Amino acid sequence: MRILCLLVCLIWVPALFPASVHANSGEMPAEQQLAVKYMNALTEHDYQTLGKFYNRDTVFFDKTANRKYTGGRFIIDFLERAHEGVLEYDFNIEHMYNAGSLVVMIGNYHFKGPGEQFGKPGKIIDVAIPGVTSLKLDMRNHRVTEHVDLIDYQTMSDQLAMQ
Repeated sequence: MRILCLLVCLIWVPALFPASVHANSGEMPAEQQLAVKYMNALTEHDYQTLGKFYNRDTVFFDKTANRKYTGGRFIIDFLERAHEGVLEYDFNIEHMYNAGSLVVMIGNYHFKGPGEQFGKPGKIIDVAIPGVTSLKLDMRNHRVTEHVDLIDYQTMSDQLAMQ
């Protein structure tokens, strides 16, 4: 009898709450879609597209490293320097959620590139660094108003020590 009640609940309750049906439809909220488009432009080094996401008030803050850049021009200058010579750059999202226009992505950044930037001259390094990236979005203008990274640099350091 309990199993029958459970089955009835599983069938009828979603029909009573349309939000559950939307959640099960596999559709990603618009905020998350915009965040993924932004992250794709970032990891593909598509600075022209990134420029469309930024304005002069946009903030890019690597909170763990305590590095902050304000304004699209300064953010892109930083990214071009940081990504110079990088062969592979991905952000593998393991979990993503949003509260309105705040999108939080948990995953790991994967870098493969010249060791010079990491104190390993002459080597190609390959690291996967756990991190959390949060984006505050302006959905009306399809812009990123704030990008904050929390990166596990200790794990990166440990991986670099073995290469």
